[in-house]
Amino acid sequence: MNLAIIPARGGSKRIPRKNIKDFHGKPMIAYAIQVALNSKLFDHVVVSTDDVEIAHIAKSYGAQIPFMRPDTLADDFTDTVSVVAHAIEHVDFLDMHEIKQSTACCVYPCSPLINESDLQKAMACLLSSSADYCVPIVAFEHSIYRAMKIIDGKLSMLQPEQAKKRTQDLPVTYHDSGQFYFGRVEAWLKRRPILSGDAVPYVMARSHAVDIDTDEDWRMAERLYELSSRD
Repeated sequence: MNLAIIPARGGSKRIPRKNIKDFHGKPMIAYAIQVALNSKLFDHVVVSTDDVEIAHIAKSYGAQIPFMRPDTLADDFTDTVSVVAHAIEHVDFLDMHEIKQSTACCVYPCSPLINESDLQKAMACLLSSSADYCVPIVAFEHSIYRAMKIIDGKLSMLQPEQAKKRTQDLPVTYHDSGQFYFGRVEAWLKRRPILSGDAVPYVMARSHAVDIDTDEDWRMAERLYELSSRD
C-alpha cells in the first residue's frame, strides 16, 4: 500500500493560515492534494490536521481525514517523522502484514510547484534502492565553498583555501528541497531520522521548490507558478 500524508496544522505563525490561504484561486493545500491524487501513486491521500476548517477544505478537494491530530503534535517543535508516524498509526486501512511492502510520502501543504512527475520519479528512486527514504534535493545556486562570514566588520571566507578555484571546479552541493519526502512505512513507524545516512536523492528543478515561510517567499512562489502555467 502507498499512502500520501499531508501535514497541515492550523497554527502557522509567519504567514497566518497559510495552508488554506488563497493561491491563484485555490486554497494552498489544494495543490498538494491534487498533485498527490493526480500522480496515481497512492491508495489513500490523508491530511493530518488539528484544524476543523483545514479538514473541511481538504475533504472538499478529495483528501481523507480519518482522525484529527492532537494538540501535542501540532506545536512549533513537532518534527515531521512524529507526525507521519502518528498518521500511519491512526489510519484503519493499512494491513500490518503489508508494512514491509508499503510506502508513505509526506507532501507538505505549501508545495504548489511540484508536479506528478516529481512524485513518480522520487518513488522510483526509493523503490529501486534499499534505502529508508528518498529526499528531493536542489543544487545550491551559489557554491557554499565561497561562503563568507563577517568578523569585526570585515569579510572572512569560511574556506579560504578555495578562494582561487574557479566556481566550475568546486563540487556541486545540494540542500533539502523542503517539498516532500518519500519513505518506507517501516522506517516512518520506527521513527528513523530522514537524513540519517540511509536516504537516496532525487534532484529536483530549482523552479519546483520554494520554501514558503515569508511574504516574500509567497510572492516568489506566485511568480514561479505564473511562469510554469505559461509553459
